[in-house]
Amino acid sequence: MSKPRVAFLGLGIMGGGMARRLLGAGFPLTVYNRNPDRAAPLVAEGAKLAASPRAAAANAEIVICMVADDTASRALWLGENGALAGAPKGAILLDSSTLSVGWVRELAEAAAKHGCEFLDVPVTGTKPHAANGELTFLVGGSAAVLEKVRPALAVMSKTITHLGPVGSGALLKLINNFMCGVQVVALAEALAFIERSGLDRAKALEILVGGAPGSPLVKVVSARMTTPDYTPNFMLKHLTKDLRYAVAEGASHGVPLATAAAAVEVLQKAVAAGQGDLDMAAVVELLRKR
Repeated sequence: MSKPRVAFLGLGIMGGGMARRLLGAGFPLTVYNRNPDRAAPLVAEGAKLAASPRAAAANAEIVICMVADDTASRALWLGENGALAGAPKGAILLDSSTLSVGWVRELAEAAAKHGCEFLDVPVTGTKPHAANGELTFLVGGSAAVLEKVRPALAVMSKTITHLGPVGSGALLKLINNFMCGVQVVALAEALAFIERSGLDRAKALEILVGGAPGSPLVKVVSARMTTPDYTPNFMLKHLTKDLRYAVAEGASHGVPLATAAAAVEVLQKAVAAGQGDLDMAAVVELLRKR
């Protein structure tokens, strides 16, 4: 059986790797990126390049969006040249971006009015996981619709978890990223503390990374902080945005995320210092310079 036609919108750090997985698995692929130069390698490998989100979606059975935030997602889906205007009735629309729950639900309603089905399918993982098909999809929406797109999601992932109605995936992604952000900031503060105190950094980190604080994230990020290597796997500015969304969502449920709010303050200072486009590990430099 032929594979469904896929449109992929957004070819950044994550989207580029995800789109390449689909293309490599034989899915007929049309891509759109605001900067078309980003699409050139995929076009050379057989993807079609569209001039607008609407054009990309026009012949697609599945449309996937992977961009930075609510503003970028809204710009790609809505409007005269948006993907929703071009998507055929019956198409399945997926957004893998890390978004606010409110926008996800608004988008789902817009899709339904257009005669399309929608799932929020944010992912956990970073650039290498996207490139290697090792992401985890957090899915909100109809379980029956998920089964229709499971083959496409499977080539990009190691795990696909259905969490409940629309918005469930987006909500858990914010919770996941707020916990990650708190760990990154705590690690940065701990490392700056170690360096200023005169402790042997290598020995101190061996204890921390090998002990109870040594989560997989701490292991990876501590290595990047000490190298240092701030080539972006996950941009600091995107982590900051995710924590801001999480704080707002927590407040809407009557849960003040105090640790997330404290981490946002540190991250925002790092962004203001010009580190936003670097990897999230770069937040340690702000603390080193104080």
